[in-house]
Amino acid sequence: MFSRTAFRLHDASKAIRGFSVAAQNQQKVAVLGAAGGIGQPMSLLMKQHTAISHLALYDIVNTPGVVADISHICTPAKVTSHQGPDDLQSALEGCAAVVIPAGVPRKPGMTRDDLFNTNASIVQTLSEACAKFCPKAIICIISNPVNSTVPIASEVFKKAGVYDPARILGVTTLDIVRANTFVAEAKAIEPKKVSVKKVLTYAARMILFVFKTSPKTSFTDEETEKLTDRIQNAGTEVVNAKAGSGSATLSMAYAGTKFISSVLAALNGQKNMVECAFIKSDVCDTGYFASPVELGPNGVETNLGIGKLSAYETKKLEEVIPELKKNIKKGEDFVLGK
Repeated sequence: MFSRTAFRLHDASKAIRGFSVAAQNQQKVAVLGAAGGIGQPMSLLMKQHTAISHLALYDIVNTPGVVADISHICTPAKVTSHQGPDDLQSALEGCAAVVIPAGVPRKPGMTRDDLFNTNASIVQTLSEACAKFCPKAIICIISNPVNSTVPIASEVFKKAGVYDPARILGVTTLDIVRANTFVAEAKAIEPKKVSVKKVLTYAARMILFVFKTSPKTSFTDEETEKLTDRIQNAGTEVVNAKAGSGSATLSMAYAGTKFISSVLAALNGQKNMVECAFIKSDVCDTGYFASPVELGPNGVETNLGIGKLSAYETKKLEEVIPELKKNIKKGEDFVLGK
């Protein structure tokens, strides 16, 4: 007979498996940067995903320890360890999706753009391996600054002759997760009942427009400004609270796993899988843009765009476009050697 504690643990296990989908086809997924602050908790969550048959964990150091630890979890997914550049091929071959959280974390006083020089090289190297060993995989980029790292990956795939813009996505789901949480707090709604339908995000100087929530809510311009500021500075709030020991790793791991769950569900033919992603886009004549997209078996199926904006939202959008274009060009030029 189960004790009360055992029942609680059983219920918690079911809650964790909420990421899972009914797997028609189980897939191999690689996490590049699996020993890092985001990679470890993300790998833990993904080990429990029923749509993943093989979880390939890669990093330049400490991968065997992470794999030994995670592989003891009693879920079906096989976990393999891959360490160092010579082991990238075995990590990537046969992958349906690849997640890239690799890179250095932000420290107090740093902006996401400050991470560029280090993380740009990391993303370029990993993208070159993906283009060579799994060119048809869905590439999900978390490494900041996403405004620049997604263009870096795109240029790498172009040079390799295997570029498909529908398959290279910048993961901006954490902004949705935060928006849901903060809207729930502001409107005294249970968080699980909140779904922010449209949030436009920019990974460097984040500007977010919040509208069309469920349950239906409305915001004055002043409320929107306050909420936007809270979401915009949420990452800095975590960086400062950790006092130099890291950035928003746990919430990002949750958000990243949520994103991958939608990708895997779409690969298995499930419809109406919508996530916010930073992708190649003609929405605002910037080349790339973050907006809600519907995912399908080949990546982005439909860019849902931004819809009609209020005067307030239009003004905010006009303010951020010059910086967004600068971030994008910086990433492209890095690969092109300009």
